[in-house]
Amino acid sequence: MAIYLNTNKPLENYRELFDEKYFVDKSKIITLLNDRISTKGKYVCITRPRRFGKSSVADMLGAYYSKGVDSKVMFDTLKISKANSYEKHLNKYNVINISFNTIPDKNKTYDDYIGLIQSGLVDDIKTMYPNLEIKKHFNISHMLSATNEKFIFIFDEWDYIFNNNLFIENQNEFLEFLRNMLKDAPYVALCYMTGVLPIKKYSSGSALNMFDEFTFLRDRTFGQYFGFTEDEVSNLCENGEMDFKELEYWYNGYTTSKGIKVYNPRSVVKALENDNCESYWTNTGAMDEVAEYLKYNTLEIRDDVIEMVAGGEIDITIKEEFRAGQEPPKTKKEIYSAMIVLGFLSYYDGYLKIPNQEIMLQFEKALEDEEFGYVSEIIENSRKMLKATVNGDTKTVVEILHDIHNSEIPILKYSDENSLSCVLTLAYLSARDTYRVEREEKSGKGYVDFSFHPRRKNDIPFIVELKKDNSPEVAIKQIKEKEYAQKFRDEYKDKKVLAVGICYNSETKEHSCIIEEI
Repeated sequence: MAIYLNTNKPLENYRELFDEKYFVDKSKIITLLNDRISTKGKYVCITRPRRFGKSSVADMLGAYYSKGVDSKVMFDTLKISKANSYEKHLNKYNVINISFNTIPDKNKTYDDYIGLIQSGLVDDIKTMYPNLEIKKHFNISHMLSATNEKFIFIFDEWDYIFNNNLFIENQNEFLEFLRNMLKDAPYVALCYMTGVLPIKKYSSGSALNMFDEFTFLRDRTFGQYFGFTEDEVSNLCENGEMDFKELEYWYNGYTTSKGIKVYNPRSVVKALENDNCESYWTNTGAMDEVAEYLKYNTLEIRDDVIEMVAGGEIDITIKEEFRAGQEPPKTKKEIYSAMIVLGFLSYYDGYLKIPNQEIMLQFEKALEDEEFGYVSEIIENSRKMLKATVNGDTKTVVEILHDIHNSEIPILKYSDENSLSCVLTLAYLSARDTYRVEREEKSGKGYVDFSFHPRRKNDIPFIVELKKDNSPEVAIKQIKEKEYAQKFRDEYKDKKVLAVGICYNSETKEHSCIIEEI
């Protein structure tokens, strides 16, 4: 049975995806790749964070191009079937499909790693071409040239050894292995390569400089095919019972270079399957990874991270991308670049932010570490803040706000109502575990500063209105007169709704609070 050449494994993998209830058709990407076959643009490297559908697309391409399978019945039902190039390339190529994430069970050296791939590929070529004359000096490139046929290469997780810090002394050898097999080779009809990290650059260029790279920051061609678009998520919600707004809150936040909003597909599907939104970021050590990057330069990035955790955006220009084989990031921009590549931060139009609630939870966990000093105390106190609010304990609410304001974190010193909003977001940080928290939500005759929508049936919905240099009575009056609770009455007919008025006096440096049931 073939391991890499014309194997049926991609077809079997893609058929499983095709049969899923929440399948999304991404096959139109094939039309773009068909246009690149046997042209100067035949080398394509697409990099995205984990769980953005890279392997699914790789399996789809293997199932479509390989002459070792017959996939017409399935692809006839997909969008690609409407393209003019559809039948011209369907099941017409020898496809070499390699996922580089397999490590030998024993003798885990680089030679064993690459030897496993080389020997498997050589055996496949010999089996498919039994009459091929193979000379002693032949390498894989020589063998493929001797066939006088065209091949499509599909490489998944090309960056596995870089992303996992394996075989560091041999990583340039690995790049040379790929270059020797691919560069200027007439037998290459197309090479599609995907992973998390962009290609390593060294010296004045790269061993793989023949590739067109399409990265999370700069891809204006293939962006909509990795991740679910907003329309796709909305359509999935119509076919199920999930509320689109809930999915949006949890998983929205990534934007392509062309401004298309995309969602993490795995998390969306898991939420739909379980009829429950939560963090499905299941990579072991994801939280540790966030914490590790934050600790590389805690003092320089702490204030930015606090502002982002509070729901703000950072105005910053990121030009250089974190790449395979790069040294651990040290400067602020290097750290942010790495976190963008890994999907922990979203970057669009010059603004950096934490994309959604799912990733926010990773940051919250990371910031609980004592190394972040007062930040970890703020997060701990946010649990008390929620409890005090629903219990009408205004004294504790005021005390917690006072403590946050008096912290040594510069961005939490009030200069305007937006600063007060930042403080309040941090004060209620843990509420996001059990509430959908909205800022400036339309309700009644205006926009609510903060609205807290409970996810659990026994929790109490509440509205918070902020005022600077005024009184909490004025805030409560505004909630009533502008009928901010109207949306809550429609949504929670049998529940009481709390109105919370919070005020800060810039002369006395004191907070005041009123909590009423309305």
